[in-house]
Amino acid sequence: MDFKNASFIIDDIKKKLNEELFGYPEPNDKDFIAIKNWMQKQHLWKIDKNHIVLSNGVVGSISACIEAFSNKDDEIIIQPPVYYPFFDTVIQNNRKLIQNHLINDNGYYKMDLKDLEKKITKKTKLLILCSPHNPVGRVYTKDELEKLANICIKNNILIISDEIHCDIVYDKFTPLASINENIANITITLNSPSKTFNIAGLTTSYAIISNQNLREKYKKIAKKREITSLNTFGLVAMRSAYEKGDIWLKQLLDYLKSNIEFTKKYLEKHTKIKFKNPQCTYLLWLDFSEYNLSNRQIEKILLKKAKVALNNGKTFDQNSQSYFRLNIALNKTKLQEALIKISQNF
Repeated sequence: MDFKNASFIIDDIKKKLNEELFGYPEPNDKDFIAIKNWMQKQHLWKIDKNHIVLSNGVVGSISACIEAFSNKDDEIIIQPPVYYPFFDTVIQNNRKLIQNHLINDNGYYKMDLKDLEKKITKKTKLLILCSPHNPVGRVYTKDELEKLANICIKNNILIISDEIHCDIVYDKFTPLASINENIANITITLNSPSKTFNIAGLTTSYAIISNQNLREKYKKIAKKREITSLNTFGLVAMRSAYEKGDIWLKQLLDYLKSNIEFTKKYLEKHTKIKFKNPQCTYLLWLDFSEYNLSNRQIEKILLKKAKVALNNGKTFDQNSQSYFRLNIALNKTKLQEALIKISQNF
């Protein structure tokens, strides 16, 4: 996001700065309690603090999960269009990438569970879930998640659930592992305050794994990969965010909703660009298909003429050539400036 960090986080980091000692941080009980309480307060999810494993990034944790819970040439399912590092982590770990594409119903995306069942084989070991979904902005219902999980339980497939956007939601969010014990038993939940509180550069994240056997396997690989060494200021910021961030988050969500509505009205009035109002995130999945332009043409107009940099949809899915992702987490004046530049060139 292009917003300044919350003042309480900055103040707590300044206190740490004044100590003038920045050695290796050692998490204490209060850090784990802060995560536990946040999940309970925001998502009505009661977790055991002993099920939390800290790390220095969600993507690195996904990669560690792939090594921990599958072998070379095993199959791993992702659901495009989806956050592009999912593709890379599977391929770089020498696993076989299986794509279970979401169904695009006039801008509203749904899981294709029939296609999923067809693609599962004895070599399928993992499914990487993006929930809430980046970039299509879906908050899956409890029923959708339960149906997905039951397919995975039936076929002995573990789910890596990336829930990093879970706080930036405009509909009710259900943590996958909170649904029932059987689903929790096959789920590795990955999360971080980085998106919610704009502290991604402080590289602090965590896994929540209730299954002790899975947790120990994950911890072993996480240690091997050295992803459990933490950032001194990241720990401070995480605890500060989770202990003091309630009101700030509500204000953020109000502002983001206002920016989404502003963007919707502007694009409808001045362009043929369409998007479905997201149920989560500060990212809009813009559809340029009515212009009948190639992906390269759209990108060239945006970058060279409008001078606005959007994420190219083809990086999330080769079938999304007419889509580009817009970040609306910025000052409304700057957002308007960007939208004017886009509209003047389309």
